[in-house]
Amino acid sequence: MDMDNIDLGLKFAGAVGKTSYEWATTKIENAKKTKSLQEQILVYDEIVNTLLNDKAEMERIAGEYKSKYEQVTISDEDIEYLQKTVRELLLLLNAFSDTKDRLDQDTINMMLSLISKDTLKTMQLLGFNYKEAIGEPLTNVCANFINRKLGSNKNSKGKQRK
Repeated sequence: MDMDNIDLGLKFAGAVGKTSYEWATTKIENAKKTKSLQEQILVYDEIVNTLLNDKAEMERIAGEYKSKYEQVTISDEDIEYLQKTVRELLLLLNAFSDTKDRLDQDTINMMLSLISKDTLKTMQLLGFNYKEAIGEPLTNVCANFINRKLGSNKNSKGKQRK
């Protein structure tokens, strides 16, 4: 678990622990014991405002959790689009590859099965971050392929060709 999630969990625990049932009950009992109606109103206002502030804080934290969740989940439509695009990309890269570097159909099918709907959904449930595991290596493969095909190397980085 990363530090952001730990921090978010601590904030949530703090918000939940601030105003317990006991706290609210004690405040209400104290308000009832006061003789002045004005003092009772102040205590009730404090209770309501505190509860509303805590609710707003918990909603903010829930929004952060939702945002984090959305960063690591993918919709069924996105998975289908991803499969189609990766299939086309693999076929395109294969067409430009030397005969010895070409992927056979079994290898392509195996790679596509890694991004099937069932596989990705199951892996997500287990906490798998497919964007890091698949997206970053695929980016590197494409970058390396382009660099190889264009004839660039590490020594010519940042230099213009003459």
